[in-house]
Amino acid sequence: MRKRAGHKVAKLTPTWRDHLWISCLQRGYFLMCNMTFEETSGENSTERMDSVAKALEEVLCSALPQGCITVGVYEAAKSLNVDPDNVVLCLLATDEEQVEDVALQIHFTLIQAFCCENDINILRVSNMRRLAEILGGVKPGGEPMDMHCVLVTNPQLTTWKDPALSKVNLFCRDSRILDQWVPIINLPD
Repeated sequence: MRKRAGHKVAKLTPTWRDHLWISCLQRGYFLMCNMTFEETSGENSTERMDSVAKALEEVLCSALPQGCITVGVYEAAKSLNVDPDNVVLCLLATDEEQVEDVALQIHFTLIQAFCCENDINILRVSNMRRLAEILGGVKPGGEPMDMHCVLVTNPQLTTWKDPALSKVNLFCRDSRILDQWVPIINLPD
């Protein structure tokens, strides 16, 4: 990844728009992009968000039995510190009443900065109850798990190739192109 004058250049798959974007950044030009998701993807934004939410649910459901999920802010921070190259997705989850929790927002800011620095895709998830249902949100002792941060990692011996993960990663990339570095997804009930 290259940095130029405090700006981050995201890794892009080579399309004519990407080549134009990179060329402009290398020359010091900064483009204002007012394109919507409809214009970039050709499909309705609501439909796309629903499609990405379903893909995210598929990713979580397939990663869980493989042991590729790390749950909790503290556990995620430890995992990111030990092996950031193994992390393929970071989820930051809150409910409306927790949005104003200053300590939690500080944790999120630090995790977001680390993920951006290490090219890890990030999503905000707004339905913690559904996230807990998908991940079985209760520890063996009956204590609820900290669902505020969830990491999805590669399986131990292989790189994870999953169409649902590819769809989520594409959504994150498209969001970054539109300067939305941490898009928000609402998991359907």
